[in-house]
Amino acid sequence: MKKGVLISALMCLLAMTSVAQVKGIVKDQNGNALVGANVVWKGTNNGTITDVDGKFELKTQSDVNEIVTSFVGFVNDTTQWNGAGFVEISMHDGINLDNVVVKATRPGVMKAKGAQNIDVIGTTELCRAACCNLGESFSNNPSVDVDYSDAATGAKQIKLLGLSGSYVQMLTENVPAFRGVAAPFSLGYIPGPWMQSIQVSKGAATVKNGYESITGQINVEYLKPQLDEQLDVNLFLDSHLKVETNVEGNLHFNDKLSSGLLAHYENMWMEHDGNGDGFMDMPKVQQYDFMNRWIYKGDKYIMQAYVKALKEDRNGGQVKDAHHGNHAMRDTVDNQLFKINIGTERYEGVVKNAYIFDEIHNTNIALVLSGSYHKMNSLYGMRTYNVDENNAYASLMFETEFTPSHSISVGLSYNHDGFDERWQLLPNLMKSPDENIAGAYAQYTFNYDERLVLMAGFRGDYSDLHGLFFTPRAHAKWQVSEFMKLRLSAGKGYRTPRPMLENHNLLASSRNIIVDDDLKQEEAWNFGVSASFDIDIFDKCLIVNAEYFYTDFLSQVVTDVDTDIHTVHFYNLDGKSYSQTFQVDATYPFFEGFSLLGAFRVNDVQTTINGVLREKPLTSKYKGLVTATYKTPLEIWQFDLTLQINGGGRMPDYAPYERFDAYPILNAQITKWFRWGNIYIGGENLTNFKQKDPIIGYDNPWGENFDATMVYGPIDGIMGYIGLKWKLTK
Repeated sequence: MKKGVLISALMCLLAMTSVAQVKGIVKDQNGNALVGANVVWKGTNNGTITDVDGKFELKTQSDVNEIVTSFVGFVNDTTQWNGAGFVEISMHDGINLDNVVVKATRPGVMKAKGAQNIDVIGTTELCRAACCNLGESFSNNPSVDVDYSDAATGAKQIKLLGLSGSYVQMLTENVPAFRGVAAPFSLGYIPGPWMQSIQVSKGAATVKNGYESITGQINVEYLKPQLDEQLDVNLFLDSHLKVETNVEGNLHFNDKLSSGLLAHYENMWMEHDGNGDGFMDMPKVQQYDFMNRWIYKGDKYIMQAYVKALKEDRNGGQVKDAHHGNHAMRDTVDNQLFKINIGTERYEGVVKNAYIFDEIHNTNIALVLSGSYHKMNSLYGMRTYNVDENNAYASLMFETEFTPSHSISVGLSYNHDGFDERWQLLPNLMKSPDENIAGAYAQYTFNYDERLVLMAGFRGDYSDLHGLFFTPRAHAKWQVSEFMKLRLSAGKGYRTPRPMLENHNLLASSRNIIVDDDLKQEEAWNFGVSASFDIDIFDKCLIVNAEYFYTDFLSQVVTDVDTDIHTVHFYNLDGKSYSQTFQVDATYPFFEGFSLLGAFRVNDVQTTINGVLREKPLTSKYKGLVTATYKTPLEIWQFDLTLQINGGGRMPDYAPYERFDAYPILNAQITKWFRWGNIYIGGENLTNFKQKDPIIGYDNPWGENFDATMVYGPIDGIMGYIGLKWKLTK
C-alpha cells in the first residue's frame, strides 16, 4: 500500500511539473478578447502581454501560484493557478471616477508574435481615414500600395513588394476569396465599416491556405456577432455626391449562439469630369451588399457561418463629345458616346466547423466549406465581355501541440474554379479552362520561449491543368535581445494565369487583346529578411523596422503593352523577371496622444519584355510616407494627417512621355468623439495632384489609338467628405 501511495504521489508530481508553460486567454466580461493585457506571476517580473487574439503563454514558477492581470480601464485581476495547462481570465470593465471612464488604447498596427512577418491593422488604425472599402484602408500603410488600373472603370489594384495584386492571395476569415473575374474590382466589395481587422503577411506565407501566395497574403476579418449586442450606423457623404450607409447589428440568443446582420448601400450621384476630357474621372457606382453571419460556441464544438450577397452597377466612360478628332470615325457608330457599363452579382457562403479535443494542447480538427457565384455582364464601347464564375473550396485541418515547444498542423484541401465566358468583337481570345486542384500539407513549428521560433511547411497539389507540383516554405524568428528581433523567410508560390478574367478592364482601350494558347503556370521563389528594434528614448519606445524581399520568377506570364501600340499581348516569360524591395519605417510617440510614423521604400522591378530585361512600366521606383495622429487628453478630438511621396517610373512605350515624375498625396481627417459614436470630416488628395491626360486619344475613342489604361497616379483632384458613426449598445 505504501508503494502504491508513493507511486501515486510521484505521478501527481510529474503531472504538475510537466506543465512547463501556462497558456490562457484574457477576456472582458462580454467575452471579447483583450489585446495587450499584462499577465505576470504575482510578486515577480516573469510576465508577458496578450497577443492579437487575447492569448498568452507564461513559464511556470515553482514558488508562485497566483497570476495577476492588468489592463488600462479594467480592474486588476488575481487568479489562483491550480496546475492547469490552460487558464481563462475574465476582467471587469472601466473604473468610474466621478463620471469619468478610463479607457484602454489599443495599438492601431501590431506585429504578430510568430515567425511570419505579419502586420495586424486594427479598428484604431481603420478609424484614422474614411476607409469606405478595403481599397481605401491602406492609405496609412507603408507596405501596401493601391493604384488605379485605368482611367475609366474605377478598377484599383493592390501592389505588394512592387508587384501587382494578382500575386497577393486574398482571404476573408482565412478562406481564399475574390478569384478570377472578381479580382479587378474586389477592393470595393468589402465595406470598410464591416472590417474588424486586416492581416498583411509579407513574403512567403503559411502553406495552410494554399500555394498561391507569391508576395504575401491579405486576410480580412469581419465584425464578429459575439461582440456586444449593439446597433451601429455609419453615414458618409463626399464632395462628389457619393453617399454611403452602413448598418451592423448583433443579437445574442443565449451564451452560445449569436447572429449578426450587416448591410451596405452606396451611390455616386454625380458625373464628375474635372479635367474636361469628356470622360468621367470615376464611374457612377451603385452597390447593395448584405451579410448574415452566425456563431455557435460550445464547450468543445465551434461553428461559424455566413452568407453574403452583392449587387453592383458601374457606369463610366464618355459623358460628352470633346469635339476633336476624326468625326468620320464617330459616324460609323452612329455618333454614340463611348460608354462603359459593368453589372455584377455575387453570392458567397462559408461554413467553418471546429471540434476541440484538448484545449491545453490546442488539439483540434476543423472543416471549412465555402462556395461563391459571380456573374458579370460588361460593355466597353461596342465590345461585350460576360462571365459566370463559380468556386467551391474545402479544407480539412488537424492541429496539436505535443509540448509547449513542438506543434504540427496537417490538412487536405480541394478547390474548383469554373467559368462560362461569352463575348463579342474579341476575336483573339480563348476561353479560360475550368480547374480542379486537390492538395495536402504538413507544417511543423518549434517555439523556444518565443525567443526562437522555427516554422517549416510543405504541401503537394495536383491540378488537372498543370499536374503535380510542390510548395516548400520556411520561416524563422530570433529574439536577439530584449529590443531586437530578426525574421527570415523563404518559399515558393504558384498561380494559374487567367489574363482576360483578371484584366478585363484593359478593354477600356482600342487595343487588340492577344493571349497565347500555351500559357504556363506561374512559379516564383520569395526570400525575405527583416529586423525590428524597440529602443527606449526619453522613457518612450522608438519602434524601427527594416526589411528586404526578393522575388524571383521561374515562370511568368508577361503583359506586354510596349511592343505594339495597338495590342496587349500575354505570353510566357523568356528570360529573367524579378522584384526586390527595401523598406525602413519608424514610429515614435513624441508626447501623450501624439505619434509619428515615417517610412521609405525602394522598388526595383524588372521583367524581360520582347527579349529585353526592362523596368516594369507604371511602377513607382520609391515611396515615402509620413503619418501623424494626435488625440487630446480626454480623447474627445483626434487629428490625423498622411503625406505620401510616390516616386517616378517608366511609362509604356508609345505613351505621350517616357517617364512620370514623383508626386505627392496629402490626406487629413478630424474626428470628434462622443459617448454615442463620432463625427468625422476630412479631405483626400489635398495637394490636388492629377495625372495629365490620363486617357490617350480621348478626343476620338472609336479610333485606333484610344487607351485609358496608362495610369500611374490619381485621376481626380481634391475630395472632401463628412461622416457620422452612431452606436447603440445594449
